[in-house]
Amino acid sequence: MKPLPQGRGFFFSRRYLSRMVPVLSAEQVRQADAHTIAHEPIASIDLMERASTACFERLQALYPSGRVLVVAGPGNNGGDGLVVARLLHQAGREVQVALLASGPPSPDNRTNQERLRNAGAALTVVADAKDLPPFGPGTVIVDALFGTGLSRPLTGVAKALVQAMNSSGLPIVSIDLPSGLFAEDNGANDTEAIARAAVTLTFEVPKLALLLRDNAPFTGRVEVLPIGLDADFIRGLACRIGVLQPQDLQPLLRPRMAVGHKGDFGHALLIAGSKGMLGAAVLAASAAVRSGAGLVTTHVPNDETDLLHAAVPESLVSLDADPDRTTALPKLDKFSAVGIGPGLGTDPRTAPVLKLLIQEVRVPLVLDADALNILAEHRTWLAYLPQDTILTPHPKEFDRLFGASSSSYERLMKARDMSVKHGLCIVLKGAPSATCDRSGQVVFNDTGNAGMAKGGSGDVLTGLITGLRAQGYSAQASCWIGNHLHGLAGDLVAERLGMDGMTPMDLSKELPYAWQRVRSNG
Repeated sequence: MKPLPQGRGFFFSRRYLSRMVPVLSAEQVRQADAHTIAHEPIASIDLMERASTACFERLQALYPSGRVLVVAGPGNNGGDGLVVARLLHQAGREVQVALLASGPPSPDNRTNQERLRNAGAALTVVADAKDLPPFGPGTVIVDALFGTGLSRPLTGVAKALVQAMNSSGLPIVSIDLPSGLFAEDNGANDTEAIARAAVTLTFEVPKLALLLRDNAPFTGRVEVLPIGLDADFIRGLACRIGVLQPQDLQPLLRPRMAVGHKGDFGHALLIAGSKGMLGAAVLAASAAVRSGAGLVTTHVPNDETDLLHAAVPESLVSLDADPDRTTALPKLDKFSAVGIGPGLGTDPRTAPVLKLLIQEVRVPLVLDADALNILAEHRTWLAYLPQDTILTPHPKEFDRLFGASSSSYERLMKARDMSVKHGLCIVLKGAPSATCDRSGQVVFNDTGNAGMAKGGSGDVLTGLITGLRAQGYSAQASCWIGNHLHGLAGDLVAERLGMDGMTPMDLSKELPYAWQRVRSNG
């Protein structure tokens, strides 16, 4: 099967890590560099050459012609840029280098300045943005000012250079990180002093900032380039943040027994829908019946039975006494997991149903959408949620429930803390989504695309995760598999239909093909 494009803007080289890709802090990256230099062994100047060669090769593939302007800083990120410039020059490309005059260069940077001059490439030392060589049409800018070592916002000439690059209208390829972007928390950063890359070529592993939605305007398409850092050492760092890979799912998948019957694969209950919002129940139920669950029952207001039967004939229907909303809890004894929230509404008569469910449920629970909004109005109920309850909020729902966050980073750290505090699994939906579990682990999903950014996509995810949970998958496995399948279905649909016209129901219909991909990946 041909590989799918990475709709979220990420590309991982499959020849590097076949298991979960760790997300390292700036300090952990420094440790991995130092360990590799000491134990491969390899000189730091040669490791720089290796990393920069990987950048050069990708740059040539992405932009095979035209003039290149490399804007380099005085440190090792600038040294990477100088190597790329030399390799471009030796390959016959027209290349100019603007070197920021800011403090003494690092030893490897100084060595590569000499190598660049010896190769005959043009190098201009700039002390002001006006000293930059002119931007001509068709020029590609390589941003090599600053990398993961940056810890304070850019000011002065460095900021002016970044702003000149951004205002040029030309494509920017950033090495390791867009200059000015911190590797993790950018809540206090100056967004006017961060390069806006079309492509970011980062080394070995993604950095957390590259995975956070707030930073998408700066990062562009992110490509993770393996440069031979010691993978065993990296794994030994016991990083608690990672990016899921398809191979991670194989040990989690439950077999479909050859002699199995519907009773062997669980019975999911969905409590969803209200007047004017029955579509959410339909979407959730349609995904649940494609999750692999043996039986699905959907509890809806009693005026909506015909619609649900017609739209999802595979789902059993439980009817509420009220024609417009949910006002009573069905008997729970025959279900193996319960999902509640899509299109539920927040009518005062519905809130007691959620409270009673939290008190009486003895099987896994999934809360989404209006169930989360009701919970936000009764935060004391959080303490009574069963262990490993799954919450699937989008950012606004999360903020209503746990308090406002000033940045994606703060929200993610809060989600991790709340998962540990309350013993929950929280799927913080976004691009990409992240699963935070009660052990404190954070796992990003790397499937999906912008065509899924439409009302109803989250309802599909809720039905899918509830169906997985009903089959006996753990909370963590249900979130990992569910998010991956959900995004993969979106990628398959986008490949066939395009992102503009695809719908959430298309995601549900594509789930069988996503399952085929996942099952065959081992």
